[in-house]
Amino acid sequence: MKTNQNSLDIFCAEKINTLEKGASFRTLKTTHRVADAKSRQAGKSLISFSCNDYLGLSHHPTILEKANEAARLYGAGAAASRLITGNYPLLENLEKKLAKLKNTQACLVFGSGFLANIGLIPSLAGADDLILVDELAHACLNSGARLSGAKIIRFKHNDCDDLENHLKAQRPSFSKCLILTDTVFSMDGDLAPLPTLRDVANRHNSWLITDDAHGIGVVGAGRGGGFAFDPPIEADVQMGTLSKALGSYGGYVCGSQKLIDLLVNRARSFVYSTGLPPMSTAAALTALEIIEQDPTLVDKPLAYAKRFCERVGLPAPQSPIVPVIFGDNDTVMAVSEKLADDGFLVSAIRPPTVPENTARLRIAFNACHKSSDIDRLADLVCEAKKEYGIE
Repeated sequence: MKTNQNSLDIFCAEKINTLEKGASFRTLKTTHRVADAKSRQAGKSLISFSCNDYLGLSHHPTILEKANEAARLYGAGAAASRLITGNYPLLENLEKKLAKLKNTQACLVFGSGFLANIGLIPSLAGADDLILVDELAHACLNSGARLSGAKIIRFKHNDCDDLENHLKAQRPSFSKCLILTDTVFSMDGDLAPLPTLRDVANRHNSWLITDDAHGIGVVGAGRGGGFAFDPPIEADVQMGTLSKALGSYGGYVCGSQKLIDLLVNRARSFVYSTGLPPMSTAAALTALEIIEQDPTLVDKPLAYAKRFCERVGLPAPQSPIVPVIFGDNDTVMAVSEKLADDGFLVSAIRPPTVPENTARLRIAFNACHKSSDIDRLADLVCEAKKEYGIE
């Protein structure tokens, strides 16, 4: 037994050593998040520009009150799979509200966005099918595709011509075809060209599946990436999370009633997982109500991102996510640490999360940010770009 453990530690040490040499080794940092986009790390007070809580709703007093009320009524956890006893009333209310928001017949709530995608995609595709996925799509879309056993082709980012070329060459050989994309890409903040993707999918008898994790609440008047276009673009399947702009936790899939009925029976990450905790469900429900009642709230993160980009000299953003690319891992870590010294939490993002030589600061704007803090951060980023010769 000791020999096996030693060999395991040797294996782990070798892998860690490789990561450390490439400045890619990661460690966990205890972070105490509080209201108004503020955090504490290692005893230091920081203004966070790294969090996906785009509307600051995770600390909204009404949401906290409703979450606590749900815990008192239904308990701290769902206690079982939803097909057993875990389907408490709030879940059905949330699903109806999400389906209405997304203009679909029905919705199914999962334990997380990752669980949603690894349950959804294998339920729709198998070994005789084709999946085309944007090369910068989120990891859970790729994981779901791999679990399906289908043939997978990654097309160039937001390149509909490349997508169509693959479809012309490959589509006739397969029974079904899925096209997978984010609506708002989490590391670059750009929107998918959904009108063209919809047209391409239609021409090639393919199903368009969108991941709106970073769209809901902040683009398309809060309804998500598909509603950022005129007219709105409806994917065959819309999924997303409750854990970012909605300030809660969980994932969802919206689509036809028949799709949802199938997922209830065949999505393994739904069937064999405990239902979402009542506190998370109540928090997401209340967040959706706040977004409906306060349209000015959803406009703030993108407006702040535009203010920052104008000051730094970057192209106008399409979402509250702004990347500042430094390229080198050591450089971006040094810049992130310098910003922390100046009171800002701006995490460095390195490969494999992003492509090689595109290590970056990923700056996420929040409705709770102050204009003065945005301007000060912009000035510091300009200084860092000048110091390292970044154009």
